[in-house]
Amino acid sequence: MDYLCMTKASAIMKKIELELLDLSNRVTQSQSYAVILEEVTGGRKLLIVIGTPEAQSIAVAMEGVTPSRPLTHDLMKGLCDQFDIMIEEVIISALLENVFHAKLICRKNGELFEIDSRSSDAIALAVRFECPIYTTEKIMEEAGIAPDFIAGQPSDERSEPQASPEKEGTSDLERFSIKKLQVLLETAINDEDYEGAARIRDEIERRSK
Repeated sequence: MDYLCMTKASAIMKKIELELLDLSNRVTQSQSYAVILEEVTGGRKLLIVIGTPEAQSIAVAMEGVTPSRPLTHDLMKGLCDQFDIMIEEVIISALLENVFHAKLICRKNGELFEIDSRSSDAIALAVRFECPIYTTEKIMEEAGIAPDFIAGQPSDERSEPQASPEKEGTSDLERFSIKKLQVLLETAINDEDYEGAARIRDEIERRSK
């Protein structure tokens, strides 16, 4: 039995599987990190900004490190194990006011149930339970980053116009959402295009005022 049958909304939801690609600290917000998830088939990426504690928890699990005392997500994993609760999958289920929301799909005594979760907590638990992470096509259309967008090549994606950060002036950057600008900033820094990164950073700061 698939959990999509549990509710009417879930029943029509098309799931897209993601893999945890990277964890980066090069984002605009102070003391923030970015989880980079990649579509298993298709190559689109989803970037989710998270806080430092959650980033540390995800990094510890990814590296297979056992802390001297359990972190919060280790404690949750231990409680689930003790009470025979299995997290079978995680789904990044909604994007509301630029905030990602998630659900934990759990099984106990053969029955499935959903638990609402922050996306950062859901990912930290997914790494510990070694369960798949999914999202929806709607979210990928709204916030997904196409491979050719990241590479700075032209694209016929239906979303915002695609561009290379080093070729864009400030007026051109106005076409992009904050999330797209953050990815462009990340790309510019990785490419050591600091002039382009400065323009993108200035555009982000201008909108935040």
